[in-house]
Amino acid sequence: MSSAFESGETSVLVLQGGGALGSYQAGVYEGLHEGGIHLDWVAGISIGAINAALIAGNAPEHRVERIQQFWDQISSSLTANPWFPGEKARIAFNEASANLVATFGVPGFFSPRIPPAQFYPEGAPQALSLYDTSALKGTLERLVDFDRINHGDVRLSVGAVNVRSGNFVYFDSRRDLIIPEHVMASGALPPGFPPVEIEGESYWDGGLVSNTPLDYVLERERQRDLVVFQVDLFAAHGPMPRSLLQAAEREKDIRYSSRTRLNTDKNIEIRKAKLAFRNLIDKLPAELAQDPDVGFLRQVSHANYLTVMQLIYRRQSYEGNSKDYEFSRATMLEHWASGRNDVRRSLRHTKWRERRFTEDGVAVFDLTRDARD
Repeated sequence: MSSAFESGETSVLVLQGGGALGSYQAGVYEGLHEGGIHLDWVAGISIGAINAALIAGNAPEHRVERIQQFWDQISSSLTANPWFPGEKARIAFNEASANLVATFGVPGFFSPRIPPAQFYPEGAPQALSLYDTSALKGTLERLVDFDRINHGDVRLSVGAVNVRSGNFVYFDSRRDLIIPEHVMASGALPPGFPPVEIEGESYWDGGLVSNTPLDYVLERERQRDLVVFQVDLFAAHGPMPRSLLQAAEREKDIRYSSRTRLNTDKNIEIRKAKLAFRNLIDKLPAELAQDPDVGFLRQVSHANYLTVMQLIYRRQSYEGNSKDYEFSRATMLEHWASGRNDVRRSLRHTKWRERRFTEDGVAVFDLTRDARD
């Protein structure tokens, strides 16, 4: 597969958390694979961390197949199609599916804790969550080659939160030996899922602090030019809610959205500061050119170019507050097709095909907004 740019930019796939909505990310990856996009780095939070591991932990020719196996398994508890046509019937179908998941769990992912957490003594690991996620470890070990993650050519970064310190931590295959627990920790959202212990410390879902790894990617790579495919499962923009349930859904969207514009605006300011440093260095007397401080400033003031393709899942009218734990096969296939189609549309869009580096050095494309909103 070819790189996104001929000039050698680092290609990064950034995957947000969002539970069942993660099948949209699976479709996005299939679309990128079809489009011949080679990925150098995959970073994820929560379900995004699981999808990222499935990508980084498999050979390119097997990735779509492994992702499909994962999503087929976790959507296998309700494979029936919606019972009747129409939006009201679909709302009822989705709510029934979500209630089924809340009651019985998801195959190969999590199951209700029996006996329930409140029957365990304080301090027991089982007392900290409603569900048991031990099945997820077996699923990851079956579908992900962790040796490939740790020694392959695709970098993997997954975010989690230290329960004791509250600090946000990234586990990165560039410096850490990645094991299934790192991926599980990134998706351990309380109080549903238990914290995951790694080297004596316990971790929860990274979405508690930040639901997207974009900021981490921008902080870690300031030398090489980047082309980032950012997949958002919660839209920052949305309508005014008209009911209590709609208010709960809107609150969730706002809480977990990525604030891409905030990150890119910050990157533009950093670039302007670096440009000012370089201009100032060029005005210094010749005798200061070899000064170590000047050399350091010259090095850190290098500005890389950033291109971001945003791929945002935009909810259907029949989806509600349970959309992130509604794991029916019908909805999974819809999300998957939506992600694949958004990528296809974006890659063939004139603005993307004719993109150029801008004076600010940062370009953001959301090329499906008009078609989807």
